[in-house]
Amino acid sequence: MFDMNNILKQAQKLQGEMKKVQETLASITVEGSAGGGMVKVIANCKLEVLSVKIDPEVLKEDDQEMIEDLIVAAVNQAIQNAQKRAEEEMKKVTGGLLGNLPGNLNIPGL
Repeated sequence: MFDMNNILKQAQKLQGEMKKVQETLASITVEGSAGGGMVKVIANCKLEVLSVKIDPEVLKEDDQEMIEDLIVAAVNQAIQNAQKRAEEEMKKVTGGLLGNLPGNLNIPGL
């Protein structure tokens, strides 16, 4: 038999833990780079780009298209790294349970 009161308590506890993790994600930073480190992007796990560093040698090339491509590649890598790290942090709280729900259901408040 289901103990509805216990289930609700567990859901509230999980919700609180998830909120803490989401707050923590803003302080976790990751890096993306391109061109062998010629362009580096630092982002947090809330998918906010915090900084972009470009090696001065790249700027000497005077190849705008190449520089733009390197920036896009570094940003995309930083976003992928941030998403992966955020997923790892969420799994610590949920034990991977939420990722196993059918259709990747979004539970409001979690």
